Amino acid sequence: MNPPQPRKLIIAIDGPAGVGKSTIASRLARKLGYANLESGAMYRALALKAIEWDTSFDDEAALAKLAHDSRIQLEPTSSGTRVLLDGRDVTQRVRDTDVTAGASRASVHPKVREWMVARQRELGTGGGVVMEGRDIGTKVFPDADVKIFLDADPVVREQRRLQQQTLQGPAAQTTAADLRERDRRDRTRAASPLVAARDALVIDSTNLSEDEVLRRVEDVVQKKLTP
Repeated sequence: MNPPQPRKLIIAIDGPAGVGKSTIASRLARKLGYANLESGAMYRALALKAIEWDTSFDDEAALAKLAHDSRIQLEPTSSGTRVLLDGRDVTQRVRDTDVTAGASRASVHPKVREWMVARQRELGTGGGVVMEGRDIGTKVFPDADVKIFLDADPVVREQRRLQQQTLQGPAAQTTAADLRERDRRDRTRAASPLVAARDALVIDSTNLSEDEVLRRVEDVVQKKLTP
């Protein structure tokens, strides 16, 4: 008789922009052999389509219709999540500044979030996923096996983002301002605002290295996997 296979978990990692969610989620998923799904990439794909179709980010009804008429797929790969929009690979394009800013604006609309949450739940059915975003533990998977909320001092998060993108001068100032505005929208939106789930482990990474954060997350996951 074959030994029973360990149960595959649903792991939710939430937090604000620039806190390192994507890196931690990607490394954790690789170690576990899980799929790494970045929910924000779905919003970016919708934002890209809105830009291409000249749809206003203030028009909730139009954005919701655009979402319903779109096919957004996330495909986990060894190097990260591949993003397909209506069958087209837009992985690189959705990282551009205009798309990222548009995604933040589109995400405040309840009807858009409703559609996104339904798609994200479909992706996580069956477990074996590390999904990161801003409302995974509170809205998408409120019953997730592991919930992590990463946070850090806003100034530190800005510095990390600027170093990541090697920005200086006016470009750096613009990026920092965009990050602060995204924070404001994420935390104050009416639909699924950015907050830590009550049962989430909150990790302040201000003074922690990437490896230290990953070890803390792995400890929590291991306890769930141990009978």
